[in-house]
Amino acid sequence: MDDREIRPNRYMNPYVAGVLLGLVLLASFLVLGAGLGASAGIARIAAGAEMCVLRSHTLASEYFGSWGTQPLRYYLVFMFVGIFVGALFSALLAGRIRPSLERAAGVSSRTRVILALVGGILVGFSSRLASGCTSGQALTGSAQLMTGSFIFLICVFVGGYGCAYLVRRQWND
Repeated sequence: MDDREIRPNRYMNPYVAGVLLGLVLLASFLVLGAGLGASAGIARIAAGAEMCVLRSHTLASEYFGSWGTQPLRYYLVFMFVGIFVGALFSALLAGRIRPSLERAAGVSSRTRVILALVGGILVGFSSRLASGCTSGQALTGSAQLMTGSFIFLICVFVGGYGCAYLVRRQWND
């Protein structure tokens, strides 16, 4: 069996995973009094990195400066690091780590990487502009029965299906 024939272990049942995610969200509300999200943790990690290089500039920043001299002391930073380490550990145990770059036949590797970076930057900027990411809106906001979060979820699914319909022929190879 060569490297191309490696088959990873099965994925977790999505219904079980959903129930477990709901229990984690419930635990977050009960223990911390707050929900889950990711963008605030990433933004605080960026503030911590900038603090190491340009401390006075970071503290004077209207955005990063409001978090004080220890921006990494925030529960979402620990959650983000825990998710990364847990996902890496899970992937190692399941034998799913095999670096690759997925792309359509008509798209070069360079174009794929550039588009992925631009998309990631836009999503990151948008999540901070909106003061929350999809995790915060979909999980935490829906659990709190917020109308805006339900509208957001509807828009995400409609937009996702619409985009998938428009680009579906690019991935038929």
